[in-house]
Amino acid sequence: MTWERVAFGVLGPVVAEGDGGALALKGPRHRAVLARLIVARRRVVPVARLVEDLWDEPPAGAVGAVQTFVGALRRALEPDRPPRSPARLLVTEGPGYALRAAPDAVDAWRFEAAVATAAELPPAAALRRLDEALELWRGPAYADFEREHWARGERSRLAELRLRAVERRAETLLALDRGAEAVPDLDAHLTEHPWREDAWHLLALALYRSGRQGDALAVLRRARTTLIDQLGLDPTPRLSRLQADILAQDPALEAPAPVEAVGGAGLDESAGVAARLWAEAAAVYERTVGGGARARLESAVGLIRNLAVTGGGGLEAARQHRMAAISAAEECGDPELTARVIGAYDVPAIWPRSDDPELAERIVGAAERTLAALPGGDAARCRLLATVALEMRGTRSPRGPGAAREAEEIARRLDDPALLVFALNGAFMQSCTRAGLAPRRDAIGAELVTVAARHGLVTYEVLGHLVRLQARAALDDFAGADEHATAAERLGARHELPLVGVFTQWYGALRLAATGETARAEAAYRAAARRLAGAGMPGVERGLLPLALLCLRLSDGASAREAGRGVDLGADWGPYRPWAEPFALLGAGAGHEARAALRALPEPPPDLLYEALCALEAAVALEIGDRAALERTHARLLAATGQLAGAASGLLTAGPVDRWLAAITAGTTRA
Repeated sequence: MTWERVAFGVLGPVVAEGDGGALALKGPRHRAVLARLIVARRRVVPVARLVEDLWDEPPAGAVGAVQTFVGALRRALEPDRPPRSPARLLVTEGPGYALRAAPDAVDAWRFEAAVATAAELPPAAALRRLDEALELWRGPAYADFEREHWARGERSRLAELRLRAVERRAETLLALDRGAEAVPDLDAHLTEHPWREDAWHLLALALYRSGRQGDALAVLRRARTTLIDQLGLDPTPRLSRLQADILAQDPALEAPAPVEAVGGAGLDESAGVAARLWAEAAAVYERTVGGGARARLESAVGLIRNLAVTGGGGLEAARQHRMAAISAAEECGDPELTARVIGAYDVPAIWPRSDDPELAERIVGAAERTLAALPGGDAARCRLLATVALEMRGTRSPRGPGAAREAEEIARRLDDPALLVFALNGAFMQSCTRAGLAPRRDAIGAELVTVAARHGLVTYEVLGHLVRLQARAALDDFAGADEHATAAERLGARHELPLVGVFTQWYGALRLAATGETARAEAAYRAAARRLAGAGMPGVERGLLPLALLCLRLSDGASAREAGRGVDLGADWGPYRPWAEPFALLGAGAGHEARAALRALPEPPPDLLYEALCALEAAVALEIGDRAALERTHARLLAATGQLAGAASGLLTAGPVDRWLAAITAGTTRA
């Protein structure tokens, strides 16, 4: 038997199987070591961590005991391995051990892959894949380690994925016009998990499409009673709308034509189907909503939000119409309505510089007025505060960070995933107040990915990956940044989010710049700039290309004077012109004027290019020997020791911060 044939099961009690059947894993701590390594997903777990995880109060010989457990596991997993030959499956690496199981060797990993693949398949194939995935479960994940703290997070994550898979299977049956088949499983599902509002919605819809209108309405009444009496929650507006639609026998509730029937039609026909469905939905909306101004306002914000994530003209149109919707809501004199209209625009934002500062200021003003007038409602308050934090990006007012902290506190107290990711986006926008904060942003990105993936919040999952891409690049971990770039691109392609590719293309250019491939990086930057043009993000676009090329020359070793000869102030430098002017003056031989321009520089704005602009200031100060500027830039950059200046943007870099600090220290001595 070779190690490649070993399979592991954690969807139930932890087991390992080879060609001959179940492998003997000896005692509970042997199994715990194996389970702990599977939880780590091929990463190294230090021996010290294993000791902490296995014992509340480790005995004197704990390290030796762990080594004994590992040795016994290796003999069980690789019985044919020759003596003294290195292990290939349970390996020793650095300070600990890792289980290098193949991607399909663990049932939980196969389950996740199957569920992810099902999302991309037509309904009939998706149903088969979901059935295969759900059949892998033998009981609760890591069933024999339910009390272990190290298993708690993974058990919870897998349990949530399973619940979503059950609900996704029901959605697939509905798409195939087989709603009656979904009813028994959904009923059992809700008996165990009565808080799953999506499942209540699916069950009522399945019953209605099966000709059981009375049963569907009874289910919705049961849902309302259960949610209010057992959980103290009001049903969501979506459930309430479903009840009204069932009573009205709305044609939109009928099953669509089976998706398989148009499966080979091609993109043009699919687009025609989509257009027809849109028109039909609009007509139904027109009949049911009629002249209800408030309902139309809230629906309009939903459309504006969807426009924003398409980029280009959609993003620009969203900006144009957003303030009009807010103003109309304020005119109604209802703070709760205004709060809903403002807070519904929860579009993930990755760039902490506003595309329209004047508009952002007006939105903040409306949000602050609404906060002052709002009679209560933590959720509404949270969304308003998150909006303030987002719209005050790039400013140095203490209100932005304060609003971000309060929004996050409320979201965590309410334990609402959608609120939490919105609040975390605000926290991210306010995490650039000084240099060296990439680790903090990395932690925010990690939580965004975890929460969003668990609850199906795709656009925030993409945001989390992009945030981590930026942070890992700043920390000079390009392997990690590559993983997040790939994950973001995969999600962007699957869910038609074109702006993702704009940022990952710029990251590709940064990657070349950071590895010293200057000529290729310059070409990549110019190509990325062409794609960025017209993407609807002037806050990102303006001045970015010339700034990236200037940073590229400096990271390639050019002096400020040499780099300045290539600076064309006739180009659109946008907000970065003050930092370009000293270079242009040096390149033209105007040292005195360059010194004056250097001394007029403000502190860089609190955004992802803070370190890069500090490095540019340092380059000019080194050239002209300005001791005060050198001391100032040294103090600002010191917190970013070990990071790459500007790479926190995920777009460009001016080289290692440590190199700049060393040069500044030497220059200060000479000055």
